[in-house]
Amino acid sequence: MNSLRFRGICGGSVFALAMLLASCSGARRMSAMDRLQPCKASDGLGDAFCGTFEVFENRVTKQGRKIPLRIVLLPALKQKYAPDPLFFLAGGPGQGAAALAHDLQEPYRVVETDRDIVLVDQRGTGKSNPLECKPGESEESSDEEDDSASMMRRFRSCIDALKSKADLTKYTTPIAMDDLDDVRRFLGYSKIDLYGGSYGTRAALVYARRHPENTRAVILDGVAPTDMRLPLYMARDSQRALSLLVRDCEKDAGCNRRFPQLQARLTALLDRLSAHPQHVKYVHPRTGEEKEIDVKRLTVAGALFASLYSPMTASLVPLLIEQAEKGNYTGFFALGAAFDPLSSNMSQGMYFSVVCNEDAPRIEPGSVEREAAGTFTGAEMAGMRLKPCEFWPREPMDPAYFENAPSKIPALILSGELDPVTPPVWGEQVASQWKNSKHIVVPATGHGAWASGCVMKLMVQFLNDGSAANLNTACVQKVKRPPFFLGPAGPDPMSSPAGLQ
Repeated sequence: MNSLRFRGICGGSVFALAMLLASCSGARRMSAMDRLQPCKASDGLGDAFCGTFEVFENRVTKQGRKIPLRIVLLPALKQKYAPDPLFFLAGGPGQGAAALAHDLQEPYRVVETDRDIVLVDQRGTGKSNPLECKPGESEESSDEEDDSASMMRRFRSCIDALKSKADLTKYTTPIAMDDLDDVRRFLGYSKIDLYGGSYGTRAALVYARRHPENTRAVILDGVAPTDMRLPLYMARDSQRALSLLVRDCEKDAGCNRRFPQLQARLTALLDRLSAHPQHVKYVHPRTGEEKEIDVKRLTVAGALFASLYSPMTASLVPLLIEQAEKGNYTGFFALGAAFDPLSSNMSQGMYFSVVCNEDAPRIEPGSVEREAAGTFTGAEMAGMRLKPCEFWPREPMDPAYFENAPSKIPALILSGELDPVTPPVWGEQVASQWKNSKHIVVPATGHGAWASGCVMKLMVQFLNDGSAANLNTACVQKVKRPPFFLGPAGPDPMSSPAGLQ
């Protein structure tokens, strides 16, 4: 029998259970699994428990529409396990956490050994009343995938379509984090640990601020605090990541010899496409359809931006630039498809409900252009992400929400050295206010550090100790940038990793 189902039982045999029932019944706490059911085979999760918990969409009036929040519980593997679970908060905004359980279960086994892992689809994501704004068939087949007017028509239509199922002003982070505390209470936990990645770090910071008495420890991976003003700094921060890539290529003998003057060549390519978009025929890497498209500056810049999230994909960039110079954009198209923002686990409507309420109102006119000056993305990419906020429903936020408030809660703060969207400066900002925190900048790492080098080992120790004071972080210095691709066959097999000394 599966011992996970019986981990709260004090005795080991029927006789012992009968003799000790009285003493055991007082010690046995309500188990989170008593509130859930074994996940279905179709969920693709072994030894996991699934369920829902309803919250009012309007938490103030506590009337009207209710939202069933999707919950997945990965129960601790040990018979004697820690009472504090790890709640996993996903990124985006718009990504469903519960939907990630299948992908996270194996790499997070070392965490699951000692404690439950809980994943909740935040309101507006996953299966928790998702606010989806997906294109219609005609738009999916359109060659003008970056056409602003077409996108704005879609988002206006999306608002109309969502009116019957959601009040779009009620999907902000503070409301969602109060939901999360209700889930904590429903599952019977006293204090919880939090892991937040990307936007999930903002969610974790907000939860810890609103419910400090219920927060034991926090892991922030790729910090996006409440005062960040998404997406104001995306051009500046991604340009920093690109400059580091060019620097490392120049310092690597093989890459520099194969792709000399890389920055100048990229600048020339983007300038040419700005002046004269190139009409090309290609096979769509996801659908296999033969298509035609006018390759614009934004087409290449968007794919290049996506590639910088991971050093593995970034290692292709010099080769893709060379291919694009010759009119072959297949590699960039493939990158764009691989990082499709309209993936099945990303609710764009929830993204805008967060950004248009929490960030856009504090972005002054002209500031996007000012921050984007001299960058490879220019202002267009951030500008298009802000455009729907001109008509997206919103309500004023409490000004105190945007303060970087101090905290005594233990925190492990992780930043990827090469992160194009949440670089170390944001982690430094939060660490300066959190007295019991340790900020680790992981070398040669992009967006999301948990899978890099020894970081998971450090996370486990931090959770088990409930403190970062005794962490020996020297092991992260072993992480090196993957070698650059010098041709279609890959890196030079005789070369060393490019991360240099």
